Amino acid sequence: MIGRMIGRLRRVRWWPDSLRFRLLAGAAVWITLALTIAGFVLSGLFQDRIHQRFQDEMLNHLEQLAASLELNDQGQPALRQPLSDPRFRRPLSGLYWQIGGPGETILSSRSLWDSVLALPADAVEPSALHRHIVSGPAGQTLSVMERSVALPERPDAPFRIAIAADRAEMGRVMDSFNRTLTLSLGVLALALIAAAVIQVQIGLRPLSRLRSGLNAVRAGRQKRFTEAMPSEIMPLVDDLNALLAHAEDSVGRGRLQAGNLAHALKTNLAMLANEARLLDSQNGQDGPGRIGAAMVERVEVMRRHIDHHMARARAAASRGIPGLSAPVADRVAALARVMRKLHADRALDIVADSAADHSFAGEREDLDEMLGNLVDNACAWARRRVAIASRLDDAPGWLILTVDDDGPGLPADRREAVLMPGVRLDESVPGTGLGLTVVHDLARLYGGDLTLEDSPLGGLRARLRLPMARDGE
Repeated sequence: MIGRMIGRLRRVRWWPDSLRFRLLAGAAVWITLALTIAGFVLSGLFQDRIHQRFQDEMLNHLEQLAASLELNDQGQPALRQPLSDPRFRRPLSGLYWQIGGPGETILSSRSLWDSVLALPADAVEPSALHRHIVSGPAGQTLSVMERSVALPERPDAPFRIAIAADRAEMGRVMDSFNRTLTLSLGVLALALIAAAVIQVQIGLRPLSRLRSGLNAVRAGRQKRFTEAMPSEIMPLVDDLNALLAHAEDSVGRGRLQAGNLAHALKTNLAMLANEARLLDSQNGQDGPGRIGAAMVERVEVMRRHIDHHMARARAAASRGIPGLSAPVADRVAALARVMRKLHADRALDIVADSAADHSFAGEREDLDEMLGNLVDNACAWARRRVAIASRLDDAPGWLILTVDDDGPGLPADRREAVLMPGVRLDESVPGTGLGLTVVHDLARLYGGDLTLEDSPLGGLRARLRLPMARDGE
């Protein structure tokens, strides 16, 4: 499980403008800031605690020293028993005591060796506690706590007792604590940031599923979002489904109205063509008969124009509907079968080569319209062979469909002209000159294009570039 999660994290895009990056950056900043503040607070509290303990320990030693002080048989101050801390007996250990009389030092701990604590020459009131910072042996900086003690045998000559401790000991303890605290908080910060990464990854997983669902809709595998989402995202899913339904309904109504209009126009044009033919039959082949034939020809041109613009309107509407997909291989195979039957008397060799996973991101009818015009044109001019193929374009997300023939070809200076409305390859051949124009316009509406090139078969190649339906991520 951990391996799969690490694999997903490696595939995630951590760009500064991503929601994931912002959440993690904010969490990392606040975690770092909070732990830094906590570190300073803990360090300060520990320092206060260490200082208080240091003072309490010195006070305990001072009270122990006062309790052990007595006069010997010669009337000189002496200790009833040595102090319990062994550092008082180790030279230059950093912990010292000293007993002084008026203007002189009488007794001191062995740890002082031959040094003397240079206490300030201030008056120490009886029972009052004084604190000083003085220089000690070996360059040590000492904290000193002293008081005046009067023995019952000599109430008029109090002794000045002092305890001194090296302040560097507190510094060493604080340094050790700060190192441990920094390491601990650093490990905690990394653990919290790792937890934030996992939390963000899990929390944003529904958005990844939503993105996958959107790709599935765009690829045509489904028309609506059907997967259950968290309550915070479900309103967005409902709105998207409503928007898809509205777009589909709007396009459907537009298509129906346009189809009804085209049907009405084409019906009346068919009636007009019949009337024109009737006019020919009633008036013979001379004189007025020519007028009927001309009317029939113009009616046919109008019908083709209606078909042309209906195809454009259908393609323009299709671009607003996500999820459209038409398999290229199926349509190419079906078209090749139809063309073999239509040109059976010429025994044309029509070859189709298209991968099964090539799909056009658009209406199936539009793909049939474009390929049908191109293949029909190729069959009309081919001598023996027509080849239909599809491949992936160098630019991701695009398909290249080619239709080749072994006919006479077309001069380069006329290739752009034949894509214009009404221009035909051969004026002696019946037609309106709209076939290539329809293909060109439909391809442009889908963002692609149509170009005419020299064919490897010796004739003309029609190269159609169209958007490819994506499978989704």
